[in-house]
Amino acid sequence: MNYTDQAAWRKIQSFLPQAYQLQPVQEPQEEWWPWRRHRIHLDSYRNPAAPLKIILFHGVGTNGRQMSTILGAPLARLGFETIAIDMPGYGLTEVAPGSHVRYGDWVQAGSDLIDAELAKDARPIVLYGLSAGGMATYHVAALNRKVKGIVGMTFLDQRLQQVRDETALNIVMSRIGGPLLTFAAASPLAGMRLPMSLASKMHALVNDKAALKACMADRTSAGNWVTTRFLASYMNYKPAIEPEHFDVCPILLTQPAQDRWTPLHLSELFLGRIRHVPVRKVMLDNAGHYPLELPGLDQMVAAIRTFLDGVIQEAT
Repeated sequence: MNYTDQAAWRKIQSFLPQAYQLQPVQEPQEEWWPWRRHRIHLDSYRNPAAPLKIILFHGVGTNGRQMSTILGAPLARLGFETIAIDMPGYGLTEVAPGSHVRYGDWVQAGSDLIDAELAKDARPIVLYGLSAGGMATYHVAALNRKVKGIVGMTFLDQRLQQVRDETALNIVMSRIGGPLLTFAAASPLAGMRLPMSLASKMHALVNDKAALKACMADRTSAGNWVTTRFLASYMNYKPAIEPEHFDVCPILLTQPAQDRWTPLHLSELFLGRIRHVPVRKVMLDNAGHYPLELPGLDQMVAAIRTFLDGVIQEAT
């Protein structure tokens, strides 16, 4: 199945401003990348003349096509090459039968995709991530060490109890559900699936009620179910480099001002520990967690374009 044949993302994009809605001739090229017996789906706007590539990571309530609409296509129109990946378990990626997907697989897949792209040419690569994808940019960069910049819409260290308390569905899920998930992941219940809406504040994904209904109806994004194995590995993941020692590349936080799920102070708990690279923060006015609103979307694209231009200048 391709996104060409999927109605869910078209329904979701109908809540975006007209300029961010993809017409058929504007849709990205769909590619399939074989990785560890999985068949990974990529949304790509290939451009050999582009000065750099930006790889887009979704979170636990979105998928690659939703990254293409809000950022992949707009950046492609500005002359950049963009690639949005569907991580195993999300989007249209085909997971190998019998495989046990953990969050570490997401990090490794991101790192291996960087290596695969660098094997094609030496253009700089920047990572972008939304929600949990924001922290994934850091985890991938720390593991791979070859990227030239990372942009995140939230950087959440789920090892911190405060982050768990404020991002879980409620305090019971945080204080009791979290330890239970860790226990279950080491038991025969590791493969048991739970809806992400039960584990997290998925009801705060977007600020428009009708849009939220469309998102929750999509089993390839916000309506997805994941295993206790995956959730436990996500909450307990330890990066290859702790923030106090991170020296790989500059960081940009694009924080939605009306984010009802992951407010600014949660990202600052992590970013405040970074000392060796520049960290810049930009607020997106009127924007929710997965931003559907203006001027936030335009501000995001403009801020990321400025960040990318800086990476290009540094590379030349």
